[in-house]
Amino acid sequence: MRLLKVRLKIISLEKKQMIFVTGGTGLVGAHLLYELTSAGKKVKALKRKTSNLQQVLKTFSYYSENSEELFNQIEWVDGDILEYFSLEKLLQGVTEIYHCAAIISFQTKERSKMISNNVEGTANIVNAAIENGVTKICHVSSIAALGRLENGESITEDTNWIATKKISGYSESKFFSEAEIWRGIEEGLDAVIINPSIILGPANWENGSAKMFKTIWDGMKFYTKGITGFVDVKDVARAMIQLMDESNFKTCKNQRYILNAENLSYQDVFSQIADVLDKPKPTIFATNVLLGIVWRAATFASWITGKPSMITRETVANSNEINNFDGNKITQTLHFKYLSISESIKQTVGFLENDLDKYYIN
Repeated sequence: MRLLKVRLKIISLEKKQMIFVTGGTGLVGAHLLYELTSAGKKVKALKRKTSNLQQVLKTFSYYSENSEELFNQIEWVDGDILEYFSLEKLLQGVTEIYHCAAIISFQTKERSKMISNNVEGTANIVNAAIENGVTKICHVSSIAALGRLENGESITEDTNWIATKKISGYSESKFFSEAEIWRGIEEGLDAVIINPSIILGPANWENGSAKMFKTIWDGMKFYTKGITGFVDVKDVARAMIQLMDESNFKTCKNQRYILNAENLSYQDVFSQIADVLDKPKPTIFATNVLLGIVWRAATFASWITGKPSMITRETVANSNEINNFDGNKITQTLHFKYLSISESIKQTVGFLENDLDKYYIN
């Protein structure tokens, strides 16, 4: 009889569990939703009324023949993290949150809006979570919220962020968004923070890091010698779920974790992508002087066309700098192993080529 009561209690707790995901239409969010639904989790995902969910379904199709069945398990709800009172209602009954939503922009004219939206949105998530008694939250931050060290020394979770003129608006927005999570922890919220490096994986090939693959396919000729960290998107999703798992959360909570598989030069990564795509490697070194000319020319062209440029002062600012990130904390804390970047590139190129066959090649 006692064993039966225990089992009934476990079943009752499982029924009550409700996961809330913000930013589910993005690269990380879509992969996270796939992992959660594949594990049979009950998930509620926030979206705007104008959101296009086809990319999420497409992401699911990369990994499963039952993509539509898994996709249909998600309870999509319309809302906005900037609308606090509606957010507070949406979080009723939620037990844990994965906060992936953030505006990413390196356009100077969008800097203030991005910082305001990202920070305010995170503050609203924290406040609504506390109001609803949410037990735990996983916040997707970035290595952009970490400090930088000279001479290529390894950057860790303890490296302090320092505001300078070179800091991008995105970096500033992630630092102060993360500060809202730390504030929530002080007010009684249990949370874990991840700081991924550059995330590789299949997404909209015209946006974000996925565009790098399409650009090399199209014949990019330039490379830079800067070094930074890279990690596969599936590792990011897996790490989030493992950190939030009941068996790990007590040990991992109220800490941050850099997610970084390898530190590589942009030249190396571009060359690996080109090799797998069977395309020519970029051969022209983009010096800082050349980069300065390029972003100014791109800005001028943007003024003429009215279309935002992918090349801005902020996007090229650190292209030739050396930044090494130490992603070992999670491997030392959990049984976690990163996918190699070479394998990540091969897998991502495979998805790109499949999409190119369908949509680009006649």
